[in-house]
Order: sequence, then structure tokens, then C-alpha cells
Amino acid sequence: MKILYTDGSAEPNPGEGGFAVIEVNGDEGKPVVLGNEKDSTNIRMEGKALIAAIKYAGSEGCEIHTDSEFWVNVLEKWAPAWEARGWTKKSGEIKNLEIVKELYELYCQNPVKLCWTRGHVGTRFNEMADEWANRARDGHQL
Repeated sequence: MKILYTDGSAEPNPGEGGFAVIEVNGDEGKPVVLGNEKDSTNIRMEGKALIAAIKYAGSEGCEIHTDSEFWVNVLEKWAPAWEARGWTKKSGEIKNLEIVKELYELYCQNPVKLCWTRGHVGTRFNEMADEWANRARDGHQL
């Protein structure tokens, strides 16, 4: 099972966005997927990073470390109820619904373990994912 760290960023928020997926192998980490959007938000980029991580791991499965508590909650708590109600929620529109639907489908179809990690506290590979998300936002490619 692959060990992956993801992060997304937008500057300003909303503004130009980027995301990164870092694969960890022992004591080493390396970026394996980068992406960006010209007009985005932090939340969109965090979601896109998770999509990219699950696609990268495929059926092999993965353990994803993310500092996005929002997306962990979407996948583990809210999306099942939204899907049951025809992709609606009681309080109105689901923002970024296309990302929610794609991510939830991938999450349900592949072996994925989500691990929330606090961001910006010096966690080595989380910091690496943040650095590469910022590089991706600025147009860096692998």
C-alpha cells in the first residue's frame, strides 16, 4: 500500500491554485503528481490532490495523509448522506460538487485509508507537500 501526502494551495484565495502528491518510501519522499488551476481555491486544490493521489495509487491502495479536515469529513461523514439525498444537503448547494462526486466515487472504489494531520507544524512530508503545491501553483511541472 502506497503512503502518500497531499496538499493544495491558492494565492490569493481564491486565485491561482496548485496541488501536490508526495510518495513516501522509507525515509524519502518525492513528488509524483502536480497540478494547477488558474482560478481556484484552497479547498478545490485539496480535493484535486486527493483525487490525484487515489488515481496514482489505483487498485494497489494507499494511505493518504492530508491536512484538510474538510475533505476527510466530506468523505467519511457527509458524502454518504448527500448521495442518499440525490447529492443535495439540507442547507443548500454543495460547493465543488463535481470534485465531491469524483472523489467520493474513487474513495469508495479503491482501498484508501485517510489520515488527518495538522498542517504547518513541521511534519516533514506534509511540509514537502505544501512546498510542492506552491511550486505547482507557480507552474512547476515534474
